Amino acid sequence: MAKVILGNHTAVFAARSDQDRIRKFYCDVLGCKARVKTDEVDRFQLENVHFVFVYQNTALAADDFLKAIYLELQTDDVEDMKQRIVAFGVKTLEIPDPHLYFQAPGGQVFKLVGINEDLSLYEESTSSRPGAPASAS
Repeated sequence: MAKVILGNHTAVFAARSDQDRIRKFYCDVLGCKARVKTDEVDRFQLENVHFVFVYQNTALAADDFLKAIYLELQTDDVEDMKQRIVAFGVKTLEIPDPHLYFQAPGGQVFKLVGINEDLSLYEESTSSRPGAPASAS
């Protein structure tokens, strides 16, 4: 079988009206480097991850992103980054998990975790944890 891995480039179609807020969040809050900034496309880099925003007059509604994939955002200072993210005014989500889940400008949902945090608990079968649904086998 062929080897498959996830890449480090993401692309999102975003509403043109969100462009200024997206730029401020990704650059000022997350510390991304703006590689390209035009009326049509922004390209941001965070370490080895690249975010591409293609701006359109219409895009998915923010609620539609809540039904899509959630991305993991890692930091070496969870409390500081959490405070900065929340202070920016993002929508936080109530998820039965101790991590901060939030919706960034442009609609993407992220889970904030520590760079060296042991997340192996989330890789195990949930059937042995109290209150967890039985895993489908």
